[in-house]
Amino acid sequence: MKFLRQAPRFLFFTGKGGVGKTSIACASALQLADAGQRVLLVSTDPASNVGQVFGIQIGNRITDIPSVPRLSALEIDPQAAAQAYRDRLVNPVRGVLPDAVVKGIEEQLSGACTTEIAAFDEFTALLTDAALTQDYQHIIFDTAPTGHTIRLLQLPGAWSGFLETGKGDASCLGPLAGLEKQRAQYQAAVQALADPERTRLVLVARAQASTLREAARTHAELAAIGLTKQFLVINGIFPPAEVGADLLARAVCRREQAALAAMPEVLAALPTDQIPLKAFDLVGLAALRQLLVIAAPPAATAGPATLRVAAPNLSQLVDQIAADGHGLVMLMGKGGVGKTTVAAAVAVQLAQRGLPVHLTTSDPAAHLVETLHGTLAHLTVSRIDPHEVTEQYRAQVLASKGAKLDAQGRALLEEDLRSPCTEEIAVFQAFSRVIREAGKKFVVMDTAPTGHTLLLLDATGAYHRDVVRQMEGSGMHFTTPMQQLQDPRQTKVLLVTLAEATPVLEAANLQTDLQRAGIEPWAWIINNSVAATALAAPLSSPLLRQRARNELVEIESVATRHAQRYALVPLLQDEPIGVDRLLQLAAHSSPTTSLTKEI
Repeated sequence: MKFLRQAPRFLFFTGKGGVGKTSIACASALQLADAGQRVLLVSTDPASNVGQVFGIQIGNRITDIPSVPRLSALEIDPQAAAQAYRDRLVNPVRGVLPDAVVKGIEEQLSGACTTEIAAFDEFTALLTDAALTQDYQHIIFDTAPTGHTIRLLQLPGAWSGFLETGKGDASCLGPLAGLEKQRAQYQAAVQALADPERTRLVLVARAQASTLREAARTHAELAAIGLTKQFLVINGIFPPAEVGADLLARAVCRREQAALAAMPEVLAALPTDQIPLKAFDLVGLAALRQLLVIAAPPAATAGPATLRVAAPNLSQLVDQIAADGHGLVMLMGKGGVGKTTVAAAVAVQLAQRGLPVHLTTSDPAAHLVETLHGTLAHLTVSRIDPHEVTEQYRAQVLASKGAKLDAQGRALLEEDLRSPCTEEIAVFQAFSRVIREAGKKFVVMDTAPTGHTLLLLDATGAYHRDVVRQMEGSGMHFTTPMQQLQDPRQTKVLLVTLAEATPVLEAANLQTDLQRAGIEPWAWIINNSVAATALAAPLSSPLLRQRARNELVEIESVATRHAQRYALVPLLQDEPIGVDRLLQLAAHSSPTTSLTKEI
């Protein structure tokens, strides 16, 4: 693999959710360790599943992988990092300041911005603290999906710039003096990221037009902040030799090859590796060691397997949602499971019934307009753009609060609004405005991948606690965004997953997190199922038949252990782009009656 030749000390794997970053990062770490190198594998994804891939519990501490000499791993836990950060700021004033003041400080530090900065401190320490990482020849970062990763990689420069000019307080992080101590660490992180002798960034993509376009945008954004030494890995390509007479295999292979032929020029110029689609789940050492091996796929397992399905199709789930007349429908899940497509399909189904629908996204990397590829009566589309809403928020604050200040006061306000934490407030306000619309119409929200969405919900919870504290004893009625999310009459959460071990596990973990917050998911959607496709038409491709068999355990798990209700959506020959195909997507899902078929 080109991206592993003469590998520098730091390797970053980034890309759109669901493209296989974790699997490739783990396989790369394993290959370097097998070659005699001491390797530290670090996940910066708030929804990390590195531990599951290796079959051990890792968490927020450097942990040796027992079965792999010379390999250790660390999953940066944003919540644990945030609690340690809060303790460092709050513990010195306990017993010194009144309890009410201490409680107020804790609430002030409970937002997602504090969580982000705390995790960021751990990330920069791995880049700059020689004592912490001196035992390792390579440090491999398995990052969060693209939007969150770009934010993380921009933070060293953003915070360094803020500290260069800042003289006021960073209110959501406590005293600015607490950040001044990090100035040297942040500047050193910027230097490490921009040094091609020390850092290599690997863009991971799929052979899909939208994914490759996003990879091109990511390439440009990261090059602009100094990460110019980039490689490209295109993962999960259907092997042409496996196509044969199988219609689904032929369709998938044809559109992948077309996407590769039309690849943006900036990507075509990068050193590139292609990894073929495997018939097996990428969990465990044996699977990881085969991932980067370019070889003929193994023959399918002999003997048929029996598929039994008893699930409503997506259209029938929408019938139940439509009965309420209005409300918020939130699509959540791991990156790459098809949330944008399913959100668009739900929205067009509701709009086709004559109901007013606002389809929106909080995912910085979503492509709703491209997915719809057209218009429909009763349907409006928008996107919560972090940069745009942050600029609007800054202008609003300057126009209101700034109008009453003298020149010095206005300068201090402008300085405070340059803090990267301003984005958290702006995005949360935009999120809250969208939620309020659901009282009169349907709002279908395509959310960012799991970890980033949980940070947004953290901000929602922090705001709720702050309002409750302020309104306590007032006798006034109030409803916070969190209360609306917790009310099943107003909000339906749909968890989107694939019939694979890692996405199902992550969806189950997300469901547990939501339940702790008092939010009960309404349904699960199993998307792009090869097994569901096999119900309607025979499969002759050994690779697809094996993948369909592999799905059966996960479908059964969702149906019997995790979901109150679920729908099974097949992998289609034609990509579900455009209103007509999105309507067909819902109609082509499996029927409610139980079906049995050997595959």
